[in-house]
Amino acid sequence: MQYRGMKDVLDFFTSRDRIFNFFDNRHMLDWLGDKAYLKLAFRAKMGYPLNLDNPRTFSEKLQWLKLYDRNPLYTTLVDKYAVRRYIAEKIGEEYLIPLVGGPWYSAGEIDFDALPEQFVLKCNHNSGGVIICRDMSSFDRAAAIRRLDEDLKKNYYLEGREWPYKNVKPCIIAEKYMEDENGELRDYKFYCFNGVPRYSLITTDRLSPDMPTCYTYFDMDFKMLPFFNSGPHARELLSKPDKYEHMKSLAQLLAEGMLHVRVDFYQVDGQIYFGELTFFDSSGMAAFEPQEWDEIIGSWLELPGR
Repeated sequence: MQYRGMKDVLDFFTSRDRIFNFFDNRHMLDWLGDKAYLKLAFRAKMGYPLNLDNPRTFSEKLQWLKLYDRNPLYTTLVDKYAVRRYIAEKIGEEYLIPLVGGPWYSAGEIDFDALPEQFVLKCNHNSGGVIICRDMSSFDRAAAIRRLDEDLKKNYYLEGREWPYKNVKPCIIAEKYMEDENGELRDYKFYCFNGVPRYSLITTDRLSPDMPTCYTYFDMDFKMLPFFNSGPHARELLSKPDKYEHMKSLAQLLAEGMLHVRVDFYQVDGQIYFGELTFFDSSGMAAFEPQEWDEIIGSWLELPGR
Protein backbone atom coordinates (compact mmCIF):
# COMPACT_ATOMS: atom_id res chain seq x y z
CA MET A 1 0.00 0.00 0.00
CA GLN A 2 1.46 3.39 -1.00
CA TYR A 3 0.67 6.69 0.68
CA ARG A 4 0.79 10.13 -0.95
CA GLY A 5 1.42 11.91 2.33
CA MET A 6 0.51 12.32 5.96
CA LYS A 7 -3.21 12.77 5.13
CA ASP A 8 -3.32 9.26 3.64
CA VAL A 9 -1.65 7.86 6.75
CA LEU A 10 -4.11 9.62 9.03
CA ASP A 11 -7.08 8.55 6.88
CA PHE A 12 -5.95 4.95 7.09
CA PHE A 13 -5.52 4.88 10.86
CA THR A 14 -8.83 6.68 11.48
CA SER A 15 -10.86 4.37 9.20
CA ARG A 16 -12.15 1.23 10.90
CA ASP A 17 -13.02 -0.19 7.49
CA ARG A 18 -9.51 0.23 6.08
CA ILE A 19 -7.87 -1.18 9.20
CA PHE A 20 -10.25 -4.16 9.16
CA ASN A 21 -9.62 -4.81 5.45
CA PHE A 22 -5.85 -4.59 5.97
CA PHE A 23 -5.93 -7.47 8.44
CA ASP A 24 -8.74 -9.41 6.77
CA ASN A 25 -7.17 -9.39 3.30
CA ARG A 26 -4.02 -10.87 4.77
CA HIS A 27 -5.98 -13.70 6.46
CA MET A 28 -4.97 -12.42 9.89
CA LEU A 29 -8.55 -12.73 11.15
CA ASP A 30 -9.25 -16.25 9.93
CA TRP A 31 -8.77 -17.64 13.45
CA LEU A 32 -11.75 -15.69 14.82
CA GLY A 33 -15.02 -17.50 15.45
CA ASP A 34 -17.92 -16.52 13.23
CA LYS A 35 -19.72 -14.38 15.83
CA ALA A 36 -16.60 -12.46 16.85
CA TYR A 37 -15.60 -11.91 13.21
CA LEU A 38 -19.06 -10.64 12.23
CA LYS A 39 -19.23 -8.22 15.15
CA LEU A 40 -15.82 -6.80 14.24
CA ALA A 41 -16.58 -6.61 10.50
CA PHE A 42 -20.02 -5.11 10.98
CA ARG A 43 -18.79 -2.33 13.27
CA ALA A 44 -15.99 -1.50 10.82
CA LYS A 45 -18.12 -1.49 7.68
CA MET A 46 -21.54 -0.34 8.85
CA GLY A 47 -20.49 2.14 11.52
CA TYR A 48 -22.68 0.85 14.35
CA PRO A 49 -22.51 -2.16 16.68
CA LEU A 50 -24.10 -5.42 15.59
CA ASN A 51 -27.03 -6.31 17.86
CA LEU A 52 -27.64 -10.04 17.61
CA ASP A 53 -29.95 -10.19 20.64
CA ASN A 54 -32.52 -7.84 19.10
CA PRO A 55 -31.61 -7.23 15.44
CA ARG A 56 -33.74 -4.55 13.79
CA THR A 57 -32.11 -3.63 10.48
CA PHE A 58 -31.98 -5.85 7.41
CA SER A 59 -28.18 -5.79 7.62
CA GLU A 60 -28.23 -7.00 11.23
CA LYS A 61 -30.74 -9.73 10.48
CA LEU A 62 -28.58 -11.08 7.65
CA GLN A 63 -25.73 -11.50 10.14
CA TRP A 64 -28.14 -13.32 12.50
CA LEU A 65 -29.10 -15.65 9.64
CA LYS A 66 -25.44 -16.43 8.95
CA LEU A 67 -25.10 -17.69 12.50
CA TYR A 68 -28.42 -19.39 13.17
CA ASP A 69 -30.23 -20.30 9.90
CA ARG A 70 -28.04 -23.23 8.93
CA ASN A 71 -30.13 -25.39 6.64
CA PRO A 72 -27.69 -27.87 5.03
CA LEU A 73 -29.59 -27.52 1.73
CA TYR A 74 -28.13 -24.02 1.38
CA THR A 75 -24.70 -25.47 0.57
CA THR A 76 -26.19 -27.04 -2.57
CA LEU A 77 -28.15 -23.91 -3.43
CA VAL A 78 -25.12 -21.59 -3.46
CA ASP A 79 -23.09 -24.05 -5.55
CA LYS A 80 -23.50 -22.74 -9.11
CA TYR A 81 -23.03 -26.24 -10.53
CA ALA A 82 -24.92 -28.39 -8.01
CA VAL A 83 -27.91 -26.00 -7.91
CA ARG A 84 -28.71 -26.75 -11.55
CA ARG A 85 -30.25 -30.10 -10.68
CA TYR A 86 -32.32 -28.48 -7.91
CA ILE A 87 -33.62 -25.80 -10.30
CA ALA A 88 -34.46 -28.36 -12.99
CA GLU A 89 -36.50 -30.37 -10.49
CA LYS A 90 -38.15 -27.34 -8.85
CA ILE A 91 -39.18 -25.18 -11.83
CA GLY A 92 -37.91 -26.92 -14.97
CA GLU A 93 -34.75 -27.48 -17.00
CA GLU A 94 -35.80 -24.84 -19.56
CA TYR A 95 -34.85 -22.11 -17.09
CA LEU A 96 -31.18 -23.16 -16.95
CA ILE A 97 -28.49 -21.35 -18.95
CA PRO A 98 -26.96 -24.08 -21.16
CA LEU A 99 -23.57 -25.42 -20.12
CA VAL A 100 -20.90 -25.56 -22.85
CA GLY A 101 -18.16 -27.13 -20.74
CA GLY A 102 -17.08 -28.42 -17.35
CA PRO A 103 -17.00 -29.15 -14.57
CA TRP A 104 -13.23 -28.85 -14.28
CA TYR A 105 -11.39 -29.02 -10.97
CA SER A 106 -8.33 -27.13 -12.18
CA ALA A 107 -8.00 -24.54 -14.92
CA GLY A 108 -5.42 -26.70 -16.66
CA GLU A 109 -8.16 -29.22 -17.49
CA ILE A 110 -10.03 -26.77 -19.74
CA ASP A 111 -9.90 -27.65 -23.44
CA PHE A 112 -10.39 -24.17 -24.90
CA ASP A 113 -10.42 -25.55 -28.46
CA ALA A 114 -13.59 -27.47 -27.60
CA LEU A 115 -15.41 -24.33 -26.46
CA PRO A 116 -17.52 -22.12 -28.75
CA GLU A 117 -16.36 -18.69 -29.93
CA GLN A 118 -18.23 -17.02 -27.08
CA PHE A 119 -18.68 -18.35 -23.53
CA VAL A 120 -18.61 -17.45 -19.85
CA LEU A 121 -16.31 -19.13 -17.32
CA LYS A 122 -17.09 -19.06 -13.61
CA CYS A 123 -16.26 -20.87 -10.41
CA ASN A 124 -19.10 -22.54 -8.57
CA HIS A 125 -18.06 -21.50 -5.06
CA ASN A 126 -17.67 -17.73 -5.08
CA SER A 127 -19.42 -14.54 -6.17
CA GLY A 128 -18.54 -12.15 -8.98
CA GLY A 129 -15.63 -14.17 -10.40
CA VAL A 130 -16.85 -14.30 -14.01
CA ILE A 131 -14.62 -14.39 -17.11
CA ILE A 132 -16.35 -13.47 -20.36
CA CYS A 133 -15.07 -14.46 -23.80
CA ARG A 134 -16.71 -12.57 -26.65
CA ASP A 135 -14.07 -13.46 -29.25
CA MET A 136 -11.88 -16.53 -28.97
CA SER A 137 -9.28 -15.09 -31.35
CA SER A 138 -8.40 -12.32 -28.90
CA PHE A 139 -9.10 -14.20 -25.66
CA ASP A 140 -6.15 -14.37 -23.25
CA ARG A 141 -6.21 -18.03 -22.23
CA ALA A 142 -3.13 -17.80 -20.01
CA ALA A 143 -4.57 -14.91 -18.00
CA ALA A 144 -7.87 -16.77 -17.62
CA ILE A 145 -6.08 -19.88 -16.36
CA ARG A 146 -4.08 -17.89 -13.81
CA ARG A 147 -7.16 -16.12 -12.50
CA LEU A 148 -9.27 -19.26 -12.30
CA ASP A 149 -6.56 -21.21 -10.47
CA GLU A 150 -6.29 -18.34 -7.97
CA ASP A 151 -10.07 -18.31 -7.51
CA LEU A 152 -10.19 -22.07 -6.95
CA LYS A 153 -7.85 -21.66 -3.97
CA LYS A 154 -9.97 -18.99 -2.28
CA ASN A 155 -12.21 -19.85 0.64
CA TYR A 156 -15.17 -17.57 0.01
CA TYR A 157 -16.69 -18.48 3.38
CA LEU A 158 -13.86 -16.70 5.20
CA GLU A 159 -14.49 -13.40 3.39
CA GLY A 160 -17.83 -12.74 5.11
CA ARG A 161 -18.56 -15.91 7.07
CA GLU A 162 -21.32 -16.90 4.67
CA TRP A 163 -21.33 -20.45 5.95
CA PRO A 164 -23.12 -22.16 3.00
CA TYR A 165 -19.93 -21.75 0.94
CA LYS A 166 -17.77 -23.49 3.53
CA ASN A 167 -18.22 -27.02 2.19
CA VAL A 168 -18.71 -26.37 -1.52
CA LYS A 169 -16.19 -28.37 -3.57
CA PRO A 170 -14.68 -25.79 -5.98
CA CYS A 171 -14.89 -26.33 -9.70
CA ILE A 172 -15.11 -24.35 -12.95
CA ILE A 173 -18.00 -24.38 -15.42
CA ALA A 174 -18.52 -22.79 -18.82
CA GLU A 175 -21.92 -21.36 -19.72
CA LYS A 176 -23.33 -20.15 -23.00
CA TYR A 177 -22.61 -16.47 -23.61
CA MET A 178 -25.84 -14.51 -23.48
CA GLU A 179 -26.94 -10.94 -24.05
CA ASP A 180 -30.34 -9.36 -24.49
CA GLU A 181 -31.80 -7.13 -27.18
CA ASN A 182 -30.07 -4.12 -25.58
CA GLY A 183 -26.65 -5.70 -26.02
CA GLU A 184 -26.33 -6.28 -22.30
CA LEU A 185 -27.48 -8.78 -19.71
CA ARG A 186 -29.77 -7.30 -17.13
CA ASP A 187 -30.24 -9.00 -13.78
CA TYR A 188 -33.71 -9.25 -12.31
CA LYS A 189 -33.31 -9.97 -8.61
CA PHE A 190 -36.23 -10.73 -6.29
CA TYR A 191 -35.75 -10.33 -2.54
CA CYS A 192 -37.96 -12.85 -0.77
CA PHE A 193 -38.87 -12.73 2.92
CA ASN A 194 -40.39 -15.75 4.65
CA GLY A 195 -41.11 -17.19 1.22
CA VAL A 196 -42.71 -14.06 -0.30
CA PRO A 197 -41.09 -11.63 -2.82
CA ARG A 198 -41.20 -8.11 -1.35
CA TYR A 199 -39.00 -6.02 -3.64
CA SER A 200 -36.83 -6.40 -6.72
CA LEU A 201 -33.64 -5.03 -8.22
CA ILE A 202 -32.74 -4.49 -11.87
CA THR A 203 -29.04 -4.16 -12.66
CA THR A 204 -28.10 -2.46 -15.91
CA ASP A 205 -24.84 -1.78 -17.80
CA ARG A 206 -23.27 -4.95 -16.39
CA LEU A 207 -21.36 -5.63 -19.62
CA SER A 208 -20.32 -2.04 -20.30
CA PRO A 209 -16.56 -1.45 -19.92
CA ASP A 210 -17.04 2.33 -19.73
CA MET A 211 -19.95 2.72 -17.31
CA PRO A 212 -20.56 1.57 -13.74
CA THR A 213 -23.20 -1.05 -13.13
CA CYS A 214 -26.47 0.59 -12.07
CA TYR A 215 -28.87 -0.70 -9.42
CA THR A 216 -32.56 0.31 -9.38
CA TYR A 217 -35.05 -1.05 -6.85
CA PHE A 218 -38.79 -1.60 -7.27
CA ASP A 219 -41.68 -2.82 -5.16
CA MET A 220 -43.85 -5.68 -6.37
CA ASP A 221 -46.13 -3.27 -8.26
CA PHE A 222 -43.04 -2.03 -10.11
CA LYS A 223 -42.93 1.34 -8.41
CA MET A 224 -39.39 2.59 -7.98
CA LEU A 225 -38.11 2.52 -4.39
CA PRO A 226 -36.23 5.64 -3.20
CA PHE A 227 -33.03 4.16 -1.82
CA PHE A 228 -29.51 3.25 -2.88
CA ASN A 229 -27.63 0.20 -1.64
CA SER A 230 -25.02 -0.95 -4.15
CA GLY A 231 -24.48 1.88 -6.62
CA PRO A 232 -26.22 4.49 -8.78
CA HIS A 233 -29.71 4.16 -10.19
CA ALA A 234 -30.20 3.52 -13.90
CA ARG A 235 -29.55 6.56 -16.08
CA GLU A 236 -32.81 5.99 -17.92
CA LEU A 237 -36.38 5.22 -16.94
CA LEU A 238 -36.79 1.46 -16.83
CA SER A 239 -39.97 -0.12 -18.10
CA LYS A 240 -41.54 -3.17 -16.52
CA PRO A 241 -40.12 -6.35 -18.10
CA ASP A 242 -42.55 -8.46 -20.11
CA LYS A 243 -41.98 -11.48 -17.88
CA TYR A 244 -41.82 -9.62 -14.56
CA GLU A 245 -44.89 -11.32 -13.07
CA HIS A 246 -43.71 -14.73 -14.26
CA MET A 247 -40.29 -14.17 -12.69
CA LYS A 248 -42.00 -13.10 -9.47
CA SER A 249 -44.02 -16.33 -9.35
CA LEU A 250 -40.90 -18.42 -10.02
CA ALA A 251 -39.06 -16.57 -7.26
CA GLN A 252 -41.84 -17.42 -4.83
CA LEU A 253 -41.62 -21.09 -5.76
CA LEU A 254 -37.87 -21.14 -5.20
CA ALA A 255 -38.08 -19.18 -1.92
CA GLU A 256 -40.64 -21.52 -0.40
CA GLY A 257 -39.76 -22.46 3.18
CA MET A 258 -36.80 -20.05 3.43
CA LEU A 259 -36.51 -17.15 5.85
CA HIS A 260 -34.74 -15.02 3.27
CA VAL A 261 -33.24 -15.52 -0.17
CA ARG A 262 -32.58 -13.39 -3.23
CA VAL A 263 -33.59 -15.11 -6.48
CA ASP A 264 -31.93 -13.90 -9.69
CA PHE A 265 -33.10 -14.23 -13.28
CA TYR A 266 -32.19 -13.02 -16.77
CA GLN A 267 -34.52 -12.49 -19.71
CA VAL A 268 -33.12 -13.13 -23.20
CA ASP A 269 -35.16 -13.35 -26.41
CA GLY A 270 -38.35 -13.67 -24.39
CA GLN A 271 -37.01 -16.59 -22.33
CA ILE A 272 -36.40 -16.48 -18.58
CA TYR A 273 -33.15 -17.95 -17.29
CA PHE A 274 -32.18 -18.66 -13.69
CA GLY A 275 -29.14 -16.78 -12.40
CA GLU A 276 -28.42 -17.75 -8.80
CA LEU A 277 -29.71 -17.93 -5.24
CA THR A 278 -28.12 -15.53 -2.75
CA PHE A 279 -28.73 -15.65 0.97
CA PHE A 280 -26.62 -12.68 2.07
CA ASP A 281 -26.85 -9.82 -0.40
CA SER A 282 -23.54 -7.86 -0.29
CA SER A 283 -22.83 -10.02 2.78
CA GLY A 284 -25.28 -7.76 4.61
CA MET A 285 -22.64 -5.04 4.87
CA ALA A 286 -23.56 -2.44 2.25
CA ALA A 287 -24.96 0.84 3.60
CA PHE A 288 -28.46 1.97 2.67
CA GLU A 289 -29.08 5.58 1.62
CA PRO A 290 -31.19 6.85 3.28
CA GLN A 291 -30.32 4.63 6.24
CA GLU A 292 -33.96 4.33 7.37
CA TRP A 293 -34.55 1.81 4.58
CA ASP A 294 -32.26 -0.65 6.31
CA GLU A 295 -34.77 -0.77 9.16
CA ILE A 296 -37.85 -0.67 6.91
CA ILE A 297 -36.68 -3.70 4.96
CA GLY A 298 -35.56 -5.36 8.17
CA SER A 299 -39.15 -5.20 9.42
CA TRP A 300 -40.19 -7.45 6.52
CA LEU A 301 -37.96 -10.29 7.72
CA GLU A 302 -39.48 -12.23 10.61
CA LEU A 303 -36.91 -14.25 12.49
CA PRO A 304 -37.91 -17.31 14.50
CA GLY A 305 -37.80 -17.23 18.31
CA ARG A 306 -34.24 -16.76 19.48
